[in-house]
Amino acid sequence: MLLAGDIGGTKSILALYPIQAQSDPRAPAVEKRFITRDFPSLARLLDAFLAGLDVEVDAACLAVAGPVVKGKAEAVNLPWVVTEQSLRARLGNIPVRLVNDLQATAYAIPLLNAPDLHTLHPGEPEPQGTLAVIAPGTGLGEAYLVWDGTQYRAYASEGGHADFAPRNAVEMALLRFLLKRMDHVSYERVCSGIGIPNLYAFLKESGYAPEPPWLAQQLLQADDPTPVIVAAALKKDPPCSLCEATLDLFVSILGAEAGNLALKVLATGGVYLAGGIPPRILDALSHGEFMKSFIRKGRLADRLIRMPVHVVLNPNTALMGAARYGFELF
Repeated sequence: MLLAGDIGGTKSILALYPIQAQSDPRAPAVEKRFITRDFPSLARLLDAFLAGLDVEVDAACLAVAGPVVKGKAEAVNLPWVVTEQSLRARLGNIPVRLVNDLQATAYAIPLLNAPDLHTLHPGEPEPQGTLAVIAPGTGLGEAYLVWDGTQYRAYASEGGHADFAPRNAVEMALLRFLLKRMDHVSYERVCSGIGIPNLYAFLKESGYAPEPPWLAQQLLQADDPTPVIVAAALKKDPPCSLCEATLDLFVSILGAEAGNLALKVLATGGVYLAGGIPPRILDALSHGEFMKSFIRKGRLADRLIRMPVHVVLNPNTALMGAARYGFELF
């Protein structure tokens, strides 16, 4: 059996797959979901998954939200440092491989079918053109795929931690607001689950609109303000101008950074929005501001408008990529 996992900052999915010629990354034999922060370490999370399962694990491939270098993963939004060596010992000296979660997500992109995707812009994809993946979830992940002559190969990056580049007066004011509170403002700080409260706080304190009392009460009771803000922006009953403006700003910034990534890797094959947030805000992404920001790249606008843009709807994409990676390794 292959143990595969998608270890995120908020949730984790672990699964077991038979290791055989026809194994399907879409069809695990066992699958369980966990709240990641309920566990003090990845080892304890694996113990919880395997408890009560009468199986022998022969190999493991785990996708972790953070950079993976020489078999060591440092989770960005978790207080975890994980190594292949320590996990190998924990699991009985079996082969273990750690991969970046966005690299795993990217690795699964060629496996996706039409029901797994929502197309924001059909574009004119070039066959075997480079693909870009940007994924706002708890944090902001970025990756890309390059055709090697026979198949796509996925590569990780930490582009979500690059400097936030404001494009207009509002975003310049946002940057000044955040620089008073942190020493580095990355795209992840304004374009992810942990970034949405920063956008909300900026608009609230700048006087864009008052905070409704009912919303203040919900935020006070919430462990995580992001779902509350997004739900209030989408529900519109009762309406909340502050939350709607927060989501609009998020969508605009996401479009701009997706366009930045598309230019950096020249994603002529298409751009894929993955992660937990895009499937929940399809209406907001479809209203036009996302694509306006995506395309607004001066002399390269004509190149951007030819690039397809899709939202990944399948929540198991990173798990599928980890499984596919594991099958090929072991």
